[in-house]
This record gives sequence, structure tokens and C-alpha cells, in this order.
Amino acid sequence: MTAEIVSIGNELMDGFTVDTHAATMSRILAECGIDCDHRQTVRDDWEVLLAALREALARSDVVITIGGLGPTGDDLTREAIAEAMGEKLVVDEEFEPKLRKFFEDRGFTYTEPQQKQAKRPECGALIDNPYGTAPGVMCEKNGKLAIAMPGPRGEFVPMAEGFVRDFLSQRASGSVIVSRTLRLCGIGESQAETQIKDLMYGEPRIAPYAQVGELHFRITAKAKTREEGVKAVDEAEHKVRERLGEYVYGIDKTTLEQAVLELLKEGKATLAVAESITGGAMGERISSVPGASEVFLGGVISYVQDVKEKLLGVSHETLEKFTPVSDQVAREMAEGIRSRLGSTYSVALTGNAGPTSDVGGRPIGVVYVAVAGPDGTQCTEYKIHGTREDVRRRATQNALVLLRQILLDRGV
Repeated sequence: MTAEIVSIGNELMDGFTVDTHAATMSRILAECGIDCDHRQTVRDDWEVLLAALREALARSDVVITIGGLGPTGDDLTREAIAEAMGEKLVVDEEFEPKLRKFFEDRGFTYTEPQQKQAKRPECGALIDNPYGTAPGVMCEKNGKLAIAMPGPRGEFVPMAEGFVRDFLSQRASGSVIVSRTLRLCGIGESQAETQIKDLMYGEPRIAPYAQVGELHFRITAKAKTREEGVKAVDEAEHKVRERLGEYVYGIDKTTLEQAVLELLKEGKATLAVAESITGGAMGERISSVPGASEVFLGGVISYVQDVKEKLLGVSHETLEKFTPVSDQVAREMAEGIRSRLGSTYSVALTGNAGPTSDVGGRPIGVVYVAVAGPDGTQCTEYKIHGTREDVRRRATQNALVLLRQILLDRGV
């Protein structure tokens, strides 16, 4: 079975939006055992879209479109699919009353443009979209399958990862595919692969995906039933954890900041941050986790020397002798914020993100992360390559990895 993805939208062609949805869909197709041989990106133009769909249907078994299902005049996908497959466009009598009620309950006038979201090719069916008004569309005719999904991320991702994935996995193999992602930190890709190399060549499949400052292993099992698939994935996960368990911080959607906050909660500990190089990014990552206020007390963005002295108590002599980007300053920042906010632990970050050398000539990419806690203060130097944003992002990642390791070592 072969597939083709057609991404639709002027914003994609004009370069204002990066098409990450096509990459997501390509990954899902691969996990379902379906080869994605072609990808197209086209404008919101009737002739261009229709030609793209006809070409895709001629050479692929499955055609997946992304975007163009809304109520406006440039949303042409459902109409183009109907035309390309030689079908009439009809109103779905079951969905249309629900759509009408949705708008009327919110005090909006139900208009003809809105009604078109209830239409589908006569040979097709609608795919439920609990996060928006435009459902997906699925049509099958003459051995060809077309699936249309909405463009907004909050609507596309749940549909693609949910119904569409399940449908395609069963269609492709007559079986169920179960996947789980193990998230690791504190270990490099080559080192991790070396430790589980013998597990990666067989069933279930275990595939590595390097991320910013961490590593993901996706375990994928194909089975006759979901229960069998889950059992196979459970067994594979157990084997991986036997060898790499200390580095596994979570599964699937768990973020590193979530995992660290859970450790702090378990230990009834609190956290504060002092940031220079990251300008609040560390606090933003932590505070983005629901329930963070149970352990996160707050922080200080001490971007200039005077603020480090006045708000964190970093000594003027230390700053003058060692420069703001130094092990000594990072330690005093961490100890200062911990003392002022009364937290169990604190994290401080200082460094040079570029694009030019900082005060004292510190090289671009040098970052110091200090963690202060009941057992004292630990500071680590990192040399990070990349753009300014790369350095800042990796700095917060390294800080969370270091804090997690200290919490685990202490048994928190």
C-alpha cells in the first residue's frame, strides 16, 4: 500500500508557516507500514488543488490531505476531492443538525458557508472532530482511499494520532499497531544504542529519535489484538528499563519538567530559579506544568550585573574577579535565590548565548548551571554549539537534567 500527502494552504507556499503536519503524517504512515512515496504542497487554488488530487489518486492507494476544510471561500478540499473522485457533494444529514445547534447555542447565525462543513462526497463519511467545527472526511472508491483532515494543529494532531492512525494500521495489515515512546535524558544516542543494540533488531521494533538534550526510543508492536500489542510493548519496555532505567524519565507525552516536578512533589521539596542567560525560559518551562505552584516558588531574571548583586546577593568582588559567566557567580546566584525564597532547591544559569563574546571574553556557548540544595551546591560547565536560541534551550534542558540527577542521587 502506498500513500501520498497533499498539504494545502497559501501560508505554506508563501513560507509563513512550516509544514510540520506533513512530517507527523509521514511518521504515522511509516509506523502503520504504509510507504509514503510522494508529498505535495499546493495553494488554495481550485485548478491547482484538483490537478494535485487527480495526480495523487492516479499513482497512490491512499491520499491524505491536510487543510482546506473550513467555512471560507478558499477552503476547497472537500469539493476538490468530490470532483477528483467523480462524486456529488451532499449534506451529511446526521452531522448537519449538530453543526447548526453548535452555532445557535453560541448565539451565532447559521449561514450557508458554515453549512458546507457538514458536506461530504456521496461515497464518503465524516470523521469526528471534537476540537473544531470542521470534521474530517474519508472517501473510498475504485480501490482508492482519500482522507481529509483539518489544518489547525489542535484539530489535526488528535485526529491523525487517533482515528486515522488506528484506521490505517488495521487497513494496512489487518492487525493492530501499538506504540509507546520512552523518554531518556543524561545519556547520548550512541551510548544508549550500544546498551540495547540486540533489542533493536526484532519485534517489537525499537527505534531511536534524538531530541534537543534528550533521547526517545519508540517501541512499536504489530499484533492481532490491542491486548497482545500492549503486552509485547510492555515486555520490550521492561527489557529497555533493565539496562537504561536510570535514564528513563517518562513515557509518551511526559516532559522533563513534568518529571522533575513530580520528583520534587514526592520529596515534599520546593524549587526556585535564578536566570541570566535564559531570561526566564527556565521558569517558563517549569510554570507551564499544571500544578507547578505546589513546588515552584518563583525566581529572578538577573540579566545584568547590578541585579545579580542587589537581588541575589552575588558579591561585587566575585563578579569583578571571575566575570558574570563563571562557576563562582553561578554558585552565588543559586545560593542567593535559595536563601531569599526559602526553597529546598534552587537552580541558577549564567552563560554566553552569542552571537558575540561576552564580558571577560567568555566563548559563545559556555554555560554554567548551579544547583543548590540541602547537601550543598553543585555547578557544571557546558559548552553548547548552535544558534543563540539553541544555546538557551539546551541550557534549560541541561539544568533540568542536572537537577533530576541530584534529586535521584539523594533519593528524593
